[in-house]
Amino acid sequence: MGRMNPLEDHERKVIIEFCHLLEKSKQLFNGLRELPQYGHKQWHSYFGRTFDVYTKLWKFQQQHRAILDSKYGLKRWQIGEIASKIGQLYYHFYLRTSETAYLNEAFSFYYAIRGRCYYTKACKEDKCELMVKKLRYYARFIVVCLLLKKIKLVRELIKELDRQIIEYGNTYDPDDQIEWTVVVDEVKAFIHAEPVVTVIHPDNYPVILSHRLSSITTPPVERSPQMTLSLQEVLIIGSSSQQVKFSELTMDMFRMLQTLEREPSGEIQHMYDDSPRQRFISTPSAPTSKGYNIENGPRRDNPHKYLLFKPSPSQVLVYLASGCNDLPPNGALLLYISADGQIVQPSKHPEDVGYDIGGLITTSKHDIYRECNKDSKTPPSSKYKELQCLHPGDLYPFTRRPLFIIIDSDNSYVFQHIPRHFGQPLVILMSPLELPSPFHDRRQQGSLFTLFLHSPLTAFSYCCDIHNLSLVHWDRAQIYIDTFMAEASQLVTRSRIDIMYIAFMGDDFLRLLLLRFIFCEVTLRMHRAFRARTHLTRAAPPLPDDLLEHPALVHIVMDLAAHLQVRAHFHDPSTAGPPSTKE
Repeated sequence: MGRMNPLEDHERKVIIEFCHLLEKSKQLFNGLRELPQYGHKQWHSYFGRTFDVYTKLWKFQQQHRAILDSKYGLKRWQIGEIASKIGQLYYHFYLRTSETAYLNEAFSFYYAIRGRCYYTKACKEDKCELMVKKLRYYARFIVVCLLLKKIKLVRELIKELDRQIIEYGNTYDPDDQIEWTVVVDEVKAFIHAEPVVTVIHPDNYPVILSHRLSSITTPPVERSPQMTLSLQEVLIIGSSSQQVKFSELTMDMFRMLQTLEREPSGEIQHMYDDSPRQRFISTPSAPTSKGYNIENGPRRDNPHKYLLFKPSPSQVLVYLASGCNDLPPNGALLLYISADGQIVQPSKHPEDVGYDIGGLITTSKHDIYRECNKDSKTPPSSKYKELQCLHPGDLYPFTRRPLFIIIDSDNSYVFQHIPRHFGQPLVILMSPLELPSPFHDRRQQGSLFTLFLHSPLTAFSYCCDIHNLSLVHWDRAQIYIDTFMAEASQLVTRSRIDIMYIAFMGDDFLRLLLLRFIFCEVTLRMHRAFRARTHLTRAAPPLPDDLLEHPALVHIVMDLAAHLQVRAHFHDPSTAGPPSTKE
């Protein structure tokens, strides 16, 4: 055979290089599954190398598209698959770093895949697995859109996914069609449940509100030398059996995730553009192995977060240990748990309050019952503790570092006794054990307690049976919330409050959570429906009654109620002050 002419030789080299980059990118991408999900330094360099290869691959296919189309037979769905994996990389990098800029980059790629119809002909290929990739792309795109509150687009994607699932079933008669139908039903239920209160624009359409932290929503504080801590690590755990969920994200997890993020700064606002065509065409701006600071990671505007859906207690302890280990000096860790309680028969004199008074079911209840039935020699009533429950005593070792704990459960109070063995700052905020009967049928919309921490005005409206508000009324009501936060911040720093609270007040996120917790407790104490002690929150160390019943805070709540025309829901402080304790 004679030597190939120069053009053919060049084409051959292009195809060989493309196949090499494609295979290397797949190997690195698959290797991400082998990385530990906790810790920082192990994965920084690996992510950088993976982004390097995908950047080269993306540029290469752009530069040599004509040859790859005509000589290699590159199909549009293959380009879409590369773009989809770049979107996945950005999404996972967002989860790892908590930087919303990467979430917007993921959106840009997913949006452009849809706009350019890269997967349009996927169903015409005689490959079932290709259709599954298309369905997975839709599911991932929906998750990203939910996190960015692009609800109109989510509704469009649901309709498209619905059609794709029907076509998938008609073409291949697969075993997993029902599972995909469940995915669609979950996301439909999720977007139906999420807007507890609908805010209406003057032009009569619902306003999509962001509840991420911004310079406008950050409450002020009088700085003091004791405010030394900065929130660096967050563990968000969700396992409530009654809430809607989507893609291993319960409603409470979804809300807390956004509460602990800042709005993107000005330099990346363009990523919100609904037509990110130019960004997609250009080389993806990714953290690379050379340009990324492997040792220190990204600048920490947001704390690093771990999301755990129905983890075993052992998994919780591993992630907690990793988070504590990664804390820098003066760093603090936030543990948030939304879970059903494991409630045991009360004992007048428990031997060990860390283990004898119950705990939380972080995994599914089904796992607990299965574990109990596995060994009939060890019935639940024996002297042994439940293996699949997280007990307050499990958290004792982690109080070696500054720890801020939020427990949202019907057994939350059992965590109030955690001791300070190591003298480090420790604050525990606990939800009510139960809600008044009118609220029992709305549990799938998420917890009222977490809703107060996420959006105080939404929770306040919900308590007063307000389901719709005009944008003008919402904005005016929000002024009362902001006023309350500023006033409460002053009172906390000036009152006789435990010094542990002051240590956490210097961090924007922890200060916001604490002040919203105070707003929640002040509101519930005054609300006529919340009559029992179990309807109220608790905190350890206890917050002083003279703070929670301060006239300035009470009057702001009453003014807010008057503005929303719901004063009848509250005890009138002019006739009798709200009771300090309710039995």
